[in-house]
Amino acid sequence: MTVAEHRRTCPLCEAMCGVVLDVEGETVRGVRGDPDDVFSRGYVCPKAVALVDVHHDPDRLRRPLRRRGGDFEEVGWEEALGEASARLGAIQRAHGDDAVGLYLGNPTTHGYSIALASLELAKALATRNLFSTASVDHLPHMFAAYHAFGNKALLPVPDVDRTDFMLVLGSNPLVSNGSLMSAPGVRRRLEALRARGGRLVVVDPRRTRTAELADEHLAIRPGTDALLLLALLRTLFEGGLAVASGRLEGVEELRRAVQPFAPERVEAATGIAAGTIRRLARDFAASPSAVCYGRLGVCTQRFGGLCCWLMIALNALTGNLDRVGGAMFTTPAADLARLARLLGEAGSFGRFSSRVRGAPEFGGELPLAVLAEEIEAPGHGQVRGLVTVAGNPVLSAPNGKRLDAALGRLECLVAVDFYVNETTRHADLILPPVFALERDHYDLLLNALTVRNVARYCPPLFEPSEGGREDWRILLDLAVGVARRKRAPVAAARAAALRATTPRRVLDLLLRLGPYRTTVRRLEREGRTLDLGPLRPGRLGRRRVRLAPEPMLAGVAQVEAALEEAPRDGELLLIGRRQLRDHNSWLHNVPRLVRGRDRCTLVVHPADAGRRGLEDGGAARVRSRTGTLVAPVEVSDAIREGVVSLPHGWGHGRPGTRLGVAGAHAGVCVNDVTDDTLLDVSGTSALNGVAVTVEAHANDTR
Repeated sequence: MTVAEHRRTCPLCEAMCGVVLDVEGETVRGVRGDPDDVFSRGYVCPKAVALVDVHHDPDRLRRPLRRRGGDFEEVGWEEALGEASARLGAIQRAHGDDAVGLYLGNPTTHGYSIALASLELAKALATRNLFSTASVDHLPHMFAAYHAFGNKALLPVPDVDRTDFMLVLGSNPLVSNGSLMSAPGVRRRLEALRARGGRLVVVDPRRTRTAELADEHLAIRPGTDALLLLALLRTLFEGGLAVASGRLEGVEELRRAVQPFAPERVEAATGIAAGTIRRLARDFAASPSAVCYGRLGVCTQRFGGLCCWLMIALNALTGNLDRVGGAMFTTPAADLARLARLLGEAGSFGRFSSRVRGAPEFGGELPLAVLAEEIEAPGHGQVRGLVTVAGNPVLSAPNGKRLDAALGRLECLVAVDFYVNETTRHADLILPPVFALERDHYDLLLNALTVRNVARYCPPLFEPSEGGREDWRILLDLAVGVARRKRAPVAAARAAALRATTPRRVLDLLLRLGPYRTTVRRLEREGRTLDLGPLRPGRLGRRRVRLAPEPMLAGVAQVEAALEEAPRDGELLLIGRRQLRDHNSWLHNVPRLVRGRDRCTLVVHPADAGRRGLEDGGAARVRSRTGTLVAPVEVSDAIREGVVSLPHGWGHGRPGTRLGVAGAHAGVCVNDVTDDTLLDVSGTSALNGVAVTVEAHANDTR
């Protein structure tokens, strides 16, 4: 049989690499980077093989499952959807809309149809108990954008291909290929930056692959990035280096707020010398163009929202906001930021709060950290039913063991997922969608975060297998069914209308209304990634930039209190880390991605290891307020003294899962020791900088 080449966009992460798939009949024989793709130019990471392996994975579900006793049985689609709708609808009729929660996992951002359909399911459920991965990931960026620009979808992107100075905080783009900065082949881009005489400075407690490439690496103490940024701004103001354009509001308020944070005052807390901070501020301001960019390490800490606000302020006050080589904004073919503004969905904060803790909503969502307590605590509004979509919060939420136990108390859990994983093992019904190659693809959300404006539409490579359903159809069927059973005819009609219209037609409308006036059909005919040009200055227009929003100024006092803190005797600070062959928790069932040496290790500095009797390859017990785990030790001077690191996404092999490969490479879950009580101002969990004690464990885990 002839092997045919098919070109597509890899949908597995934010990089959006162009790939070539070798297909023989219904079998994918191989995948490689597409050298003709104008965006990725042949680059592809090891995760791309997952397109082949997940498609053919024998553990991937193809039919709905229903719980019967302690096991599952296969059922037909109509029976499964009917039962799911009836049970969820009955809970809402008896206890109110808020009695059913909805959790949206990371893959909902990687496909336009599931993104559109999940919004409609949320409207049909009409619950305040809406959760997603945002509050354990990128929410601080949206929070800062909402307060600074008035639109949570207007996220600045580093113009990495044209900048002269890039300051990277808490990010490892050589491994992530950019996060909230889609930039496939980042190494090539950063090497080009240095080749044209530019500078790359990385601030991170760990010497990452990006830090190794950088001109300078500053090993900051975890959780003190806000202090560094405040000191940088203080230096700009005192040196007359701040550019206060007429667009910027609150400059004087910000000047007063940063006054207490002289570099000499923060050097002990941050671990970065005052002279280095002053030099960094002067060099950043003097560069022809510069951009400050931060990601997971600054987002998922106790001052994440403040960090993202301060990065916007640093870029703005040096004239590098909405400017070539600075922090810019995309002009995507489907302009969601403009659409959000027109529809009144640009953001919200504090319209309501969680029932138990009183945590404020942002953009209609509550922090994932409160989900367990909302299930546990009785009373009106208690979460009794839950729908999870493409997510595994038992491994991704802080204090995951508590949530794991809470899920077992639900009256009904419906999971839209094609694996029986650590979360879906609790489900009463599992509704599995087809995988990426059996549905069409367009990066509706991620095209708003690219370092260059691009667009590509990919039709399905294969017809869905017999009985297979696309994710959007499952979600809309569920939305219609639940709305009808709780007697909400308007919601049912709206979901039914989108189901009849299809998300493809909605996408087509968004493209027609966008700045390039294109269509799905035109993109499909092109069959390649369209280059729509570099990022354009002027995207903010006449929009005012608020540099002193009240929630941020209120948080500065909390940052100042951190100056006086010191680790208690024997405590270390735990941080996460990203790995090139991982993607959260769901690619560990791919044999080619987990083979080789154990990657789920506790990285410890040699001095800390020596004090605790830890040996490379031995085992360590890690304790926190919320739990204990035992992990293999990796001794390395690539991490700052006083800090230890575990990767996220591991912790497989729990009873009831059906992940053979992942179970054999279980690892430990870092969120068994993170703390669900620690939230930043935006409601994001502080997963980095967690205080732990570490000691040698007698039983080797190898």
